[in-house]
Parts: sequence; structure tokens; C-alpha cells
Amino acid sequence: MKHAKLILPVIVFSQFCCTSLWFAGNGVINDLVSNFDLKPSALGHLTSAVQFGFIIGTLVFALLTISDRFSPSKVFFFSALIGALFNLGVTWDGNELLSLIFLRFFTGFFLAGIYPVGMKIAADYYEKGLGKSLGFLVGALVMGTAFPHLLKEMNGAYPWKAVLVATSGLSLLGGLLMLVLVPNGPFRKAGQPAKITAFIKIFENRKFRSVAFGYFGHMWELYTFWAFVPVILLKFNAEHLGSTYNVPMLSFLIIGVGGLACVFSGFLASSIGVKNLAFFFLLLSGLCCLFSPVFLSSNNELLFVGFLFFWGIVVIADSPLLSTLVAQHAPADIKGTALTLVNSIGYTISIISIQLVTGMMAFTDSNAIFLVLAIGPCLGFIGLLKSKKQLLHPF
Repeated sequence: MKHAKLILPVIVFSQFCCTSLWFAGNGVINDLVSNFDLKPSALGHLTSAVQFGFIIGTLVFALLTISDRFSPSKVFFFSALIGALFNLGVTWDGNELLSLIFLRFFTGFFLAGIYPVGMKIAADYYEKGLGKSLGFLVGALVMGTAFPHLLKEMNGAYPWKAVLVATSGLSLLGGLLMLVLVPNGPFRKAGQPAKITAFIKIFENRKFRSVAFGYFGHMWELYTFWAFVPVILLKFNAEHLGSTYNVPMLSFLIIGVGGLACVFSGFLASSIGVKNLAFFFLLLSGLCCLFSPVFLSSNNELLFVGFLFFWGIVVIADSPLLSTLVAQHAPADIKGTALTLVNSIGYTISIISIQLVTGMMAFTDSNAIFLVLAIGPCLGFIGLLKSKKQLLHPF
């Protein structure tokens, strides 16, 4: 490519455009319930449909070693195109709960060809300085996560169908940019035919197992924190009559600041070291979990919000670092498969964590329930310690 400096911005922009399929749907989910005369329980079904679609999709993509056997940019494009069509299908007036679940499930399914494949493409271009590149890439995902909260803040400004049409258009744009401007990277190695044994090959490497374990611990905490930020803010408003927090906007800012943290940690990794910095942020996020009952129960609004912003930074800052370690220790010929599989397992773990905290909330409204999130950083820390003992050279 003549303009090689544009590669990373194109990947990052395309990633944001296409992952908007996933999260923008949450911004109009209340409109779906009212327009299609659904029961309130449909909220959970439609949200979970995308999550489970992504899990099944990543397993299928990994089993068939799709992103290693075929051009990753083409896989990205076709996934973005098909995902956009399923997202657009939600606007059909004849939908009912079952068809909506079907459409959201397959939107999630084809996101498996977008997010982990985007990381694979970055790894094919940036063998050195991968942490910095993934910092931008994960930062784009974080902004996509925060986006539905901003949409809720703008509720009424746009018809709900326009939001879905716009996100489908963005996905198509992102896919086209990747297809046209990002050819196969210089460090890409042709993959082997689909083999179930690829799973075994990936986890035969002890160093890979250890850093993957660190990533899994990180995922136990991350999505649960993001899911419950609005709940925590609403609870504070309810308990403090003078508090008038704008929950959607504040949720957007608390989650969105993590995008900047990812970019910052990516740049910082080149001087401090990927593994050392991942240790540091895992430690800080673990401490946030442990001290959460104290800060979340504070009557001081500045202390309460300041703590949530700090947690929003450290909970995600290690994500591009851990993904970098996973990519660096994965077998070169099945790197895309390894990233996809680790994403699948990590996301499954996050759903278990979310359901656990949700179940605990049915029994108590104590802020102490977030102590359970500390399990993730602690186990992740142990995993990275094991990998550090196995390595001769620090990153």
C-alpha cells in the first residue's frame, strides 16, 4: 500500500464503525419493546442474543480457522456486510420476539469476523509495537461500548430506525475501507486447512496458556463493571435525594475514558514493557474491586464519581497489553484462530460474571457484591506471574 501510515487509522476507524452494530442496538432496545409490543423480559433476551451470537461465532470461526485460511480483510468485509444486513432487518415492521432474537443473534455471530479479525490484521502489520497498535484498536471498541449510553442521552433526537440504518451504513463503510485500503499484512503467514487439532496446538504452549489465563481474569471483571456502571449511578441517585446525576451521559464518560486509557497504555508499553504494565493495571483494577464497597458507599459525590472514573481507566487499560501478549505467544500460522478462541472464552467468562452479580443483586443491594470481581484480576495476576517465570526476555 502506498500510504502505509494510513493502515492503522483505517483499521481503527473500521473497527469502530463495524462494532457499532453490537452496541448501538442497546440504545434503541426500549423502542423495540414498545414498537413490537414485547414483554419487559424481552430486554434481557435481546441483549443476551448478541452476546451468545458472538460466542458461537468466535467458536465457529476458530474451529474452521477462517481468518488464517482466508484473507483477513476479506473476512472482515463480508462479516461487516452480512452483520449490517441482519442489523438492518430489525427495522422490519413484521418482526416479533423470535425474529428479533434471530436477527440479534446473527448480528453477534458475524461480529466474530470483525473484532478479533481486526486484531489479527493489526498483528499482521505491526509485529513490533503491537501494543501501541492494539491500544488504538481496543480504544475504538471501548468507544463503541460507551456509544449506546450517548444514544440514550440523545433520546428523541433521532427515530430509532434511523439509528439502526446509520449503524448498518457505518458497518458497510468500515468493511469497504478495510477491503480496499488494507491488503494482507507483511507478517501474515498462510494458515493450514481447518483442523480441530488447532485448539490443542494453541494451548500446548505453556507461555500462551499463562498469558491467556491473564486475559481471562481481566475479562471476569471488565464487562461486569461496564454493565453495572448505570446501575451504580442510579443507586446513588436513589439513595441521595440531592443527587441529580445524568446517568446516560456520565455512563458514557466513565466507560469512554477507558478508550483514551488504552491508547495511553499502548504508547507507555514501549518504554515500560507490555507485561510489566499489564501487571500494574491488573493490580490497580483488583484494588478497585477490593475497595469498591468503601468508595461506592461514600456520601461525597466527588469521591464517588472520581473513583468510578479511575476504575473506568484501569479496568480496560490492560486489555490491549494482554491481547498483545496473546498475539505474540500464539503460533504464527494460526494467530487469528488463537485470538478468536481467546476472545470467545473470555466473553463467555464475562457473561458468567454478569449473571453472578445479577443473581447476587436479587438478594442484597449491598455494594459489597462487587468484591467478587476481584477474583478475576487476582487469577489474571497469577497467570502473568507464571508466564514471567517462563520467559527469558521481558517485553
